[in-house]
Amino acid sequence: MKKTLLFAALALGAMSASAQALEQPKFFDNWSIGLDGGVTTPLKHAAFFGDMRGLVGLHIQKQITPAFALGVEGQFGVNTSSWVNRVHSTTAFDNSYVGMYGAVDLVNLFGGYKCGGRFFGLEVIAGAGWGHEFVNQNHQQGDRQDWNYFMTTAGLRFNFNVSKAVTIALKPYVAWNMTDGNHFFNEGQWEQTSCAYDKHNATFNLQASVSYNFGPGFTCVKPYNQAEIDALNGQINDLRAQLDACLAGNAAWEAKAAALAAELEACKNRKPEVVKEAVVSNNLNSVRYVFFKVGRSTITPDQAPNVEMIAAYLKNHPEAKVVIKGYASPEGSIEVNTRLANERAAAVKDSLVKKYKIKADRISAEGQGIGNMFTEDSWNRVSICTIEESK
Repeated sequence: MKKTLLFAALALGAMSASAQALEQPKFFDNWSIGLDGGVTTPLKHAAFFGDMRGLVGLHIQKQITPAFALGVEGQFGVNTSSWVNRVHSTTAFDNSYVGMYGAVDLVNLFGGYKCGGRFFGLEVIAGAGWGHEFVNQNHQQGDRQDWNYFMTTAGLRFNFNVSKAVTIALKPYVAWNMTDGNHFFNEGQWEQTSCAYDKHNATFNLQASVSYNFGPGFTCVKPYNQAEIDALNGQINDLRAQLDACLAGNAAWEAKAAALAAELEACKNRKPEVVKEAVVSNNLNSVRYVFFKVGRSTITPDQAPNVEMIAAYLKNHPEAKVVIKGYASPEGSIEVNTRLANERAAAVKDSLVKKYKIKADRISAEGQGIGNMFTEDSWNRVSICTIEESK
């Protein structure tokens, strides 16, 4: 039954700690060390003021969860047996105890952990360890020697957390000598205990303690919300997609800048040429347009009359020349549009040379890339043919 209650308390302590979202402390966090002082007296036979004596001790504790702690302690009973005519030791202490204990904080267990801690706490404490009695040999009560025995303890501890680092506590508890058949002195004669948890073989202890806590305690954190995490992940993915789009756009502009830089460098490296000054007519006969379909550089039948008009003019004016500049609309990549512009200028030149037998040296044809002469993009898929007349 006692084991069942202990396991239930530990389970409730774990549930209490998990109900609050806390940052997991490290192994060397939340230790404390304390000094204990008080009194001890037998439960029977000269109990309380009849055989009360001082009790001092030291304890070291590790707070595992807000509701559960483990510790080790040592206690020493002050030797007062010389006050009466009985067996006593010749040392300052006539008994000692060293053991381990577990503590369950009922306030944190049932009330939940309060971020920042509480001023008051109430703990149930149970422990076990080894007791030792210091007895002088060859005393009038008979030849007795020092002896060891197994002990258990149980009680309460009232904690007052005066600061984050300092705790003052009051601890009433009972300690049992668990040795069956142990002897105790009663009314001038030795008697024998009948069982381990015998009131004749137990003491009542009342101690006050001052403990120093090596923090940082338990830090409350905001619990995870899966819906919020999913929403944040969605935002992150959207931002990544926008970043990828921006990077792709930057790459396109960098490619265009590189092409313009290459074209500029080619212009710088081009050797100077002496050209014959030409006079461009300002009348309507000086310019003809040959339009093309999207993605094509073939002269369609509806545009053939414009080419024929240029050929007729060149035949009627043997000294005249024509400058053909090909363009493309902005759809598509820079490389494709550059190729289309060159092919459209070359298509008009090839038609003049092959079909109308105009000499090639009278024709200048080159692509100009993407055109922006017209606000209508489809009009920029064109070869502009300009007649030049020599002086």
